[in-house]
Amino acid sequence: MAKNLKSRKEKSTFSWGTDPNVKKVVYAGFWRRLLAYIIDVCLLTCAFLIVGFLITIIDLFISGYPNTDFNGILFKITLLLIGWLYYAFMESSDKQATLGKMALGLKVVDEEGKQISFWRATGRFWAKYLSSLILYIGFLMILWTEKKQGLHDELASCLVIKAE
Repeated sequence: MAKNLKSRKEKSTFSWGTDPNVKKVVYAGFWRRLLAYIIDVCLLTCAFLIVGFLITIIDLFISGYPNTDFNGILFKITLLLIGWLYYAFMESSDKQATLGKMALGLKVVDEEGKQISFWRATGRFWAKYLSSLILYIGFLMILWTEKKQGLHDELASCLVIKAE
């Protein structure tokens, strides 16, 4: 039992380079990443509610009555844009993490441990839709892959690691 736990722990750590002073990299597991995602969804939901309210108020002032079809389409487009920009800008920033990931001490890096670009973060964001389309198996892959990568991570050549 102890040997099995030790081998699992060794598989979830990695070190870039051969310098003995380099800290070991620990890949972020499924449950920690899920909790970070829940935090992000709560924050984004607050932003979405504010945006939806503003869209309805602006429409009321312009047309005198709420056009629910137009508001629905505009709201959905706005949700996609806000989500995309939030994840892409935050994960490609100097922090390398969304607010949820920062709260749990995680960050997104490329396979060499470097900061990812805005475009790689964008690809990672849109690849999450592919991960969800296949019955969320793309996300569940985090449970059994060696580097704790989901399908979206593998497609974007990214890792989610515990920050130093």
